[in-house]
Order: sequence, then C-alpha cells, then structure tokens
Amino acid sequence: MSYIKAEEVLPQNIIKIIQQYIDGENIYIPKKENARVRWGEKTGARQELKRRNTLIYRDFLNGEKISVLAGRYYLSDKTIQRIIRDMRVNESA
Repeated sequence: MSYIKAEEVLPQNIIKIIQQYIDGENIYIPKKENARVRWGEKTGARQELKRRNTLIYRDFLNGEKISVLAGRYYLSDKTIQRIIRDMRVNESA
C-alpha cells in the first residue's frame, strides 16, 4: 500500500475537518462498497485454490486416502478433511 499526501488530493477545508478527528496520523480510507473485490480475485489465487480443492475432492471420491492427499498437496490431514467437508456442503447446495 502506498501513501498519498492529503494536500495533493484533498481541498484544504476537508483537511481541516479531518484534523479535528485525527491530526498528523496515518488514516486508511476504504474503497467504496461497489469497488471492493474479494481476496484473491485480482491475482487469480481464489480460482487456483478452487481448482486445487476440486482436484482434492475428486481424488478423495476416487478412493485416495486423506494422508496421501495431505502429502501430495503439502497440507495437513485436518485441512484435507475441511476441504472435503466444504466441497460436500457446496455440492449439496
């Protein structure tokens, strides 16, 4: 995250109002609701995890043991179990 000087983008009267609440400190201004994106959507990480989880679930349904899947995907047994549980729930929905 980069910082922008308020003087470069805000009118002086807005700066004075903000200074009444926070003076000389950093402040985060969130994006508008309709401009927000979910984690991993910009980078493709969300899609990659979905693809990986689908492969894990498919392999499990084809008889692969949880411990084998955990080793193959470098995840814990508990994480594999959670992925399988979540995929089952999503499948039935």
